[in-house]
Amino acid sequence: MALVSYSSSEDDEGETTEPPGRFLPPLPPPTTVLRMFQDREDDEGLDDRTKHGGRIRSFTHERGNWATYVYIPFQPQDEFLDLVDELLSVAAEHGVFLTKMSEFHISQSQTVVLRHHWINPFIESLKDKLHCMYRFLCIADRIKVYTNQEKTRTFLGLEVSVGSEHLLEVVSEVDQSLKEFNLQTFYEEPSFHMSLAWCVGDKAGKLEGSCLVELQKVIDRFEDSDILTRFNAEEIRCKAGNKTFCIPLL
Repeated sequence: MALVSYSSSEDDEGETTEPPGRFLPPLPPPTTVLRMFQDREDDEGLDDRTKHGGRIRSFTHERGNWATYVYIPFQPQDEFLDLVDELLSVAAEHGVFLTKMSEFHISQSQTVVLRHHWINPFIESLKDKLHCMYRFLCIADRIKVYTNQEKTRTFLGLEVSVGSEHLLEVVSEVDQSLKEFNLQTFYEEPSFHMSLAWCVGDKAGKLEGSCLVELQKVIDRFEDSDILTRFNAEEIRCKAGNKTFCIPLL
């Protein structure tokens, strides 16, 4: 988005000289100056639903606010993606058409809003609290349906069955950093999970019951599913706008 804009109206057509006393408009800023603000303009994410599949923003966008969240990344094997595709096929048979997540992770915070000048201090606070934590094993193998608080989106996810106690330790430290900036902490009784796919609207009723039983059977019967659904948590990440910060675990 340009910092300044000028009209290309018919007033400019056919005029080659400026009348006496008329001031020329100021020149646009140099490209180097515009680039200084490019990240701040682009990565805040204007509320354009056409850019994110019709999803509705959970909070009102304001210039200078950066959507921020903390998470543990999961790097899937190709076979894991095949498993997700099979789950989506079963959901489609029950009339729910889901979109696969572009990346997979386990959330360690809610999505909060950070002012631009808070980002670096917040990251430093996280590093101070998390840098001494050790890596740990996670297994996410129980299918579960989730909706966001506004009931505008439905998610199909894998709930964590091993590693929850370590995740709670991470959340406890992340919450301390959030409190320092008067930001909302994580849920009191979190259901740690990895979202696999999503759709617009509240489709929980269609996915639960017999559909959920079928979905769990797909996981239980899938070859090497016990290996595909386990991983070592080796780092904590924080994403603010389009910037991602990594905090490695010991």
